[in-house]
Amino acid sequence: MKLIRDTKQFHMEEETAVAIGKFDGIHLGHRTLLQKILEAKNLGLKAAVFTFTPSPGTYFTGKPVEEITTREEKRTMFAKMGIDYLIEYPFDKETANLLPEDFVNHILLCNMSARLIAAGKDVSFGLGGKGDAGLLEKLGREKGFATKIIPKICYEGKVISSTYLRNVIKEGNMELAGALMGEPYFLEGIVVKGKQLGRTMGMPTVNLLPAEEKLLPPKGVYFSTVEYEGKLYRGVTNIGRKPTVGGKNPIGAETYIYDFSKMLYGESIRVRLLHYERAERKFESLLQLKEAIEKNIADGKEYFINL
Repeated sequence: MKLIRDTKQFHMEEETAVAIGKFDGIHLGHRTLLQKILEAKNLGLKAAVFTFTPSPGTYFTGKPVEEITTREEKRTMFAKMGIDYLIEYPFDKETANLLPEDFVNHILLCNMSARLIAAGKDVSFGLGGKGDAGLLEKLGREKGFATKIIPKICYEGKVISSTYLRNVIKEGNMELAGALMGEPYFLEGIVVKGKQLGRTMGMPTVNLLPAEEKLLPPKGVYFSTVEYEGKLYRGVTNIGRKPTVGGKNPIGAETYIYDFSKMLYGESIRVRLLHYERAERKFESLLQLKEAIEKNIADGKEYFINL
């Protein structure tokens, strides 16, 4: 996948099928949209995703918006799906003031050589967000490009949206979050060195420090899987600040991996959270903490046996 970022000066010689959107969470609705441009590869078009950075919400409020999937995580996901181009287009004053017609004509048609444009039914683009699905279809008829407008996707009678998914994650309902996303909610990153307290207790763990903008579920213990070098391992993950240990600890994801002893410092892993077991607690002693961890590990084994 070719990544184009931090520039407005680019031109694609190859004709493309373009999906436009924020793609926060990459849920089932997004996957339906992305499937349309991937199918267009059979027609000789390149699959391209267009998104803004920073997001318009961050630009207009001046405040970072927590993301279900970070920019780096999206890049990994798009590449695995078979997307050929990812455009992270700079959103600034000039971009915000683009007329909807100019956005389509200058960026999508001229810069990206778009022959098919796919978007959700509630898409908005251009100055004041005045561009919508109807305008996109009208311009398609006038300019000769195909359009694919994707209706809302429902799960168990409820419309799937990034806002709905965000609330589900905040509630700790990881089973529902996974169903809405089409895969379990995950954290991805490089393993860092912790205080090695788990190792001294005979229960070594791997530690991730999530990106500041990453939307996290409630602090506590989760049954999880860890993807490393293409293989999945079962584990138990704690999301939190380790209150029993003391000190000013950053929010981290600390995972005990069953039947695994390799040191992973500096390695890239993906931790998928499958089930929220309990909230984070502060224990009176390290002995109580050790006993609680042992129970979590035992309960996790039972969970995976019954999965």
